[in-house]
Amino acid sequence: MNEPDVLACEFENPVMPYLRQERLPHIWCPGCGIGTTVNCFTRALTDSGMDLDKIAIVSGIGCTGRVAGYMNLDSFHTTHGRAIPFATGLKLANPELKVVVYSGDGDLSAIGGNHLIHAARRNMDLMVVCVNNFIYGMTGGQVAPTTPLGATGTTMPYGNFESPFNLPFLADACGAVYVARWTVYHVKQLAKAMLEGLKKKGFVFIEAMAPCPTLYSRRNRLGDGVDQLKYYKEKSKIVNGANTKDVGLTFQGEIVVGKFVDRERPTWLDAMNEHYTQHFGERFTPYGVSHAKE
Repeated sequence: MNEPDVLACEFENPVMPYLRQERLPHIWCPGCGIGTTVNCFTRALTDSGMDLDKIAIVSGIGCTGRVAGYMNLDSFHTTHGRAIPFATGLKLANPELKVVVYSGDGDLSAIGGNHLIHAARRNMDLMVVCVNNFIYGMTGGQVAPTTPLGATGTTMPYGNFESPFNLPFLADACGAVYVARWTVYHVKQLAKAMLEGLKKKGFVFIEAMAPCPTLYSRRNRLGDGVDQLKYYKEKSKIVNGANTKDVGLTFQGEIVVGKFVDRERPTWLDAMNEHYTQHFGERFTPYGVSHAKE
């Protein structure tokens, strides 16, 4: 009896059409979680059904900042800490775009912290994805505004004594209309949050916790990327609607994840249009100022 013929099948990775393949291989280290967040983002883009020509991605400097360069979207790799103001200008120049800011905890909450709080306060119509690996990964492993108390970095070899930011609380307190936190272990939940963020109008803040095995994990003797995923699995507690005051992180302690905030309020552009229509009978459009009907 003849052996059955074996059909050669070719399977395309569903992520590949979203990447600038000529720029591969990427620069991320083995075990880094940034690539996993990109996988979640591409799935959110697929499920959204949005026109990719109307989506732009902006990033700053750092390991996560390379995402904009790898994504096969209109993209801007901006200066350190300035991703949000660049994205704001892009959104106001063309309000029809969905603008996504995709950067790291150091870029967004340290040098870019002032832009973060004011964009949330103004409720700029942006989706901000902050990949939090608790450290400056690209520049040598310095302590960041998110590094937990007691963790070490090159600038604090005997342990960090500076209280870190609770990023969801910061975004919530400043006025973000959507705030969520997931780890790269929670791939389905993270992809769903990104999908909801793409469809949400207003300032969206999604914290994606991801391991940095080369610097943060190695320096703190936490093992490799797999060991950190086990930690995310064992220590994460899903509490949707949690009070963001209570979701601060500690060194290798419990991680509260979930969708914490989902509310409505006028965006900056909507508020401006209402104000100027009321007082001057004019409305902002992508092509200039139009006169409101009497």
